[in-house]
Amino acid sequence: MLWTGDMTDLLVSLVVLAATVLLCEATRRAAGRLHRGVYWIYLLEAASTLQLCCCAQELKLLGESKRLDLSYSLTLTYGITVIHLLTFREATCHPGAALESVCRGTASVKAAALLIVLQLGAAVAARFFATSVWSLGLSDMHLHHQKIGFRCFDPLGGTVLEAAGVELACAFTLQAVAMHIHKLEEKLKVHFFAAVITALVYAGGSISGAIFNPALAFSIQFPCSGHTYLEYCFIYWLGPVLGMASCILLFEKIIPFLSGKSSIGMEGSTAQKEKTQ
Repeated sequence: MLWTGDMTDLLVSLVVLAATVLLCEATRRAAGRLHRGVYWIYLLEAASTLQLCCCAQELKLLGESKRLDLSYSLTLTYGITVIHLLTFREATCHPGAALESVCRGTASVKAAALLIVLQLGAAVAARFFATSVWSLGLSDMHLHHQKIGFRCFDPLGGTVLEAAGVELACAFTLQAVAMHIHKLEEKLKVHFFAAVITALVYAGGSISGAIFNPALAFSIQFPCSGHTYLEYCFIYWLGPVLGMASCILLFEKIIPFLSGKSSIGMEGSTAQKEKTQ
């Protein structure tokens, strides 16, 4: 149950989230009208990554400051994820996706590098956007955060290895869903994907925050005290990349290879039987 002050802070945060989404959506639409050529995807990625990181900044502050009930936290996570998926269009907001496109030969190294730079740039811009909003003192929560210098503290609830393992497992699971979600009806895809993300946040949030996105982690976790940048890189960059890579390797290389090998073995045994008859 929320007290009056908590409810006010929650409502202010919801307004901030709505304003952020509307601002970024207006930017995407304006960019689409002005120029929808080869550079459209870069503008789309920058605006969408900014939206993702700004909203995560506000939700993280709300969760840490107000200690919301689990039902409120999961509802907010699910709701904002649905909104992101509906507004991002072709944007992935994930450096791992850019690396995957290079490995698959669908994008050049130069194009992927530019995409990653824009995503990380938007992640940094989200920090300044968030602090600018908090500086307005729209709620008691924002005022308190301003008094402590907008600092964030150790985001880990476990060891570095445990946190890296959680990020790897979350990225693996999400990649597996992304590779098989085409089997669902179109109207269910967004909600199923959002439900999976919400479940992952619930399962791993207490250990690493369950970010499983290098750009998002760079925006909301890297500025926090408690660990070095190298440790954060190990957890939030290497973990998700290895999770995605291992999932692709398993479903596109290992499983098909084993299936092919077993079928060859069956064909061979059948042929041998026919020869002996």
